[in-house]
Amino acid sequence: MSTAHDIVQAVGGAGNIVSLSHCATRLRFQLRDASGVDVPTVESIKGVMGAVPQSGERFQVIIGGAVQNVYNEINSLPEMADQKPLSDEEIKAAARAGGVRGRFDWIDSFFEFLSDSFRPILGALLGASLFITFMSLMSTLGVIGNWADPRVTLPASWQFMNLLWQSVFVFLPLMVAYNASKKLGADPWVGFAIMGLVMLPGFTALGGIGEAYQATVAGSEVTLIDIFGVPLTIFNYSSQVFPPLLMAAVLGPLYRILKRIIPENLHLIFVPFLSMLIMLPLTAFLIGPIGVYVGAGLASVLQAINSFSPFIFAIVIPLAYPFMVPLGLHWPINAIMLLNISQNGFDYIQGPMGAWNFACFGATAGVLFLAWRDRDIQMRQTATGALAAGLLGGISEPSLYGIHLRFKKIYPRLLAGCLVGGVIIGFGGGLKTSAFVFTSLLTIPAFDNIGLYALAIGAAFLTSMLLVIFTDYRTAEQKAAARRGGVDAVAEPTPEPRVIVVDDVQVNQARQWVTALGGEENIDGVEWIAETRVRVGVKDDSLVDVEALQRAGLAGAVRVTPNVWHLVAGLEAEQYAEGIRRRVASA
Repeated sequence: MSTAHDIVQAVGGAGNIVSLSHCATRLRFQLRDASGVDVPTVESIKGVMGAVPQSGERFQVIIGGAVQNVYNEINSLPEMADQKPLSDEEIKAAARAGGVRGRFDWIDSFFEFLSDSFRPILGALLGASLFITFMSLMSTLGVIGNWADPRVTLPASWQFMNLLWQSVFVFLPLMVAYNASKKLGADPWVGFAIMGLVMLPGFTALGGIGEAYQATVAGSEVTLIDIFGVPLTIFNYSSQVFPPLLMAAVLGPLYRILKRIIPENLHLIFVPFLSMLIMLPLTAFLIGPIGVYVGAGLASVLQAINSFSPFIFAIVIPLAYPFMVPLGLHWPINAIMLLNISQNGFDYIQGPMGAWNFACFGATAGVLFLAWRDRDIQMRQTATGALAAGLLGGISEPSLYGIHLRFKKIYPRLLAGCLVGGVIIGFGGGLKTSAFVFTSLLTIPAFDNIGLYALAIGAAFLTSMLLVIFTDYRTAEQKAAARRGGVDAVAEPTPEPRVIVVDDVQVNQARQWVTALGGEENIDGVEWIAETRVRVGVKDDSLVDVEALQRAGLAGAVRVTPNVWHLVAGLEAEQYAEGIRRRVASA
């Protein structure tokens, strides 16, 4: 069976699944009843890095970078097409459930809204951050000037290179508007279009015409222009994230109200039109400026703390992040980072944040070392995937949810690494970067003081790793169980018999393939190999009809040696091999 099928069965089957979504590394299930889900069973599934039960009948399965593929495979399963909606009683029961979501539904919904507004664009942000890192490296090496300074004119070729990352960050408000509107049940393209108004070059150009004037608002000089007697604030909304979030927060409820009061057969025309009629001017005149001021206010608070004592700030940020990330509290901070870069041209939060990330990855490296030493195959697989996602992608969730939150002794060792890295950054006077990047090995050149940053994250990494290695992270019972499991896995004295289920379609396919291979009497061996292939031994190669195999639905057939063929059968190769075996045995 596939990983997708095994996961669905382990969480109680398709009938127990209310809804399914995913973030950068995790599948997020809302279940009817999560009490019967066995965490060790879920974690034993191939491709699963860990499982996290949550309050309110929610359950998360950590997959890593392949989460999108597994999510798509689960949704394509036949049994998932027959999901039944929640009854009124079940909805009420879920609302009364314990935990943060049950008692303070708006808190959990708020952070889920933030998460889902950014999650779909993480790949684009990660890709753009690597372009930025390349430009920073070229500037550091003296190949080009300061790419982040608008006063510096780069050669045409490098100007084009500089546009590669701007394609993401300049239009980031449109991406956030689309995702946030979709999350709240509004037409995402309507949200996109509303935010598009203030992104138009013509909108910005209004600030340059004769009627425009300057005024002081909230202590800042802004450009205003009167539109039908109403003052319109002109901002550059590039890279802004708070305005689209606030816009979507108003658009979502408005959309639902309009759907209730407008006849259903007129929804297609009048719900989008009236939404735009209300929200376009509301966003330009009110919501957009409020979003800019809210973001600036939050950024000013953090800036004041950093200005008061960069040393304290550099220590507090990495020590706070291990507790913020599991709660989703890091999303507002990420938005402030983007705002800092947009308004100030640099950000001062990402450097200390890197100390947390690498302390996290160092703890994972220590776990991986112990897993290799103790021959703990399952933990070795989990830690390897988590460490790769961290060091190369700057993603901490696989480490956090797959390992750290499951073993209480890891957090003190991780926090020690955060403290060491933060102290080094603090003594160095802090760090700045001109771009929003994921703090990984690949993005080290993006920081202004590469030596200080490399020293800080290296120290954070080594501190956490060595503490985990020398003091361990498990209880005596957990260590003994891991070692027993490792010995058993290596020795493999008596493998349990496996039952391979072959459905009617696979049986019929196998029959056609057997015929094309020259019939049952021409086959003298069948073996499932390499996940997607079936090795077949034949007595006479001349009886194998490759064209007939392809007509029968086989992706490919390759003769690897005389009388030995490999059939490329896909992810169900094991079932096809069993079907061929049974066909030959019954002849």
